[in-house]
Formats: sequence, C-alpha cells, structure tokens
Amino acid sequence: MRTYVAKGREAEELSVGKNWFVVDANGQVLGRLATRVARLLIGKDKANFTPHLDCGDHVVVINAERIKLTGNKIDQKIYYHHSGYPGGLKETPIRLLLQRRPEEVVREAVLGMLPKNKLRARRAKKLRVYAGSEALARHAGQNPQPLAL
Repeated sequence: MRTYVAKGREAEELSVGKNWFVVDANGQVLGRLATRVARLLIGKDKANFTPHLDCGDHVVVINAERIKLTGNKIDQKIYYHHSGYPGGLKETPIRLLLQRRPEEVVREAVLGMLPKNKLRARRAKKLRVYAGSEALARHAGQNPQPLAL
C-alpha cells in the first residue's frame, strides 16, 4: 500500500481549508502548550497532511502572561542572542522576559518546535500570541474555535 502525496492542483486545493483555533494559555505548562500549538501550525493531525506543503491552521494564543513553568526554570532559564559585534552576547532571564513581553516567551517556545526548513516562516506567520484575553476581539471575524488542551 502506497502513501498518498498531493501534487499540482490537488496541493493548492488542500491548502485552502484553514481553520482558526484559540488556545487559552492560562495555567498551561509552556512546553506542553508549545508542542500542541506547533502540531496545529504544521497540520500534522490533519488527514490531508503533506510534508512539503503548508497545510496547518491559524492559532491564536491568549493569556500568555499566565503561563506556568515547571521545576526551577523561572530562575535558571536564560535566553541568549548576539548582536554580531565582539562582546555582543546578550542574556535575558525568563523571569524578566515574562514581566516585559510574555508573548515572546510563548512565541520562542513554539518556533523552536517547528522544523527548520523553508516552510517555517510561512507557518510562523499563522501564530498570533497575546498577553491578555482582550485581543481576542480582533479575530472575531475569523470565527476561531476554542481548543481545549
């Protein structure tokens, strides 16, 4: 038995049916939430999943400021980035980032779980993360379905 792989016009037709989901991050563990959201963005759970196509759904994550971290990550986890200049390594503790920009913590966790290929940027555009729940009204026109994790 051979695996079905969409090609040509079939591939375009499959990528049309995109759903919108709302995920409430209130009390959710960061890593577990990120894996579930990444699977939705990739479209891995769909029957028409094709590895070389972007057939995933749009995901809106609300209440990112109420995310939970297990163990001692709140004290020990540090994000690094480099400016490109000598001595330009910058360190940001997760506690500080959760206070300033909690949506970036969730975004970095989800993007870290997406495959590093040419579809990554397209899948990342379908992720919207908000610190509170008041921004949900922005996406009311898309009629997002609540997703229980």
